[in-house]
Amino acid sequence: MIGIFRTNINTVKDKDNVIDAISSSFSVNACSVDIEDCDKVLRVISPQQLAERTIIEFVNRLGFHCDILD
Repeated sequence: MIGIFRTNINTVKDKDNVIDAISSSFSVNACSVDIEDCDKVLRVISPQQLAERTIIEFVNRLGFHCDILD
C-alpha cells in the first residue's frame, strides 16, 4: 500500500509525533511528512493493504486534518 495524503501538520514536532504514532500502530516500511509542501503531504508505504480511510481516521484522531491527495 502506498498512501499519499493532504494534511495540516505544520511543525517538526507534530510531524515527528505523527510519524512515530503511525509507525508504532501499523506495519509500515516508510512514513514521511513534507511540511515544506503547501499540502503538508503525508506518505505512508506499507507491506500490508491498509485502507486509506484507516490512515485518515487515525491521523484525524491525533488532531490533524487528513484526506487523500488527488
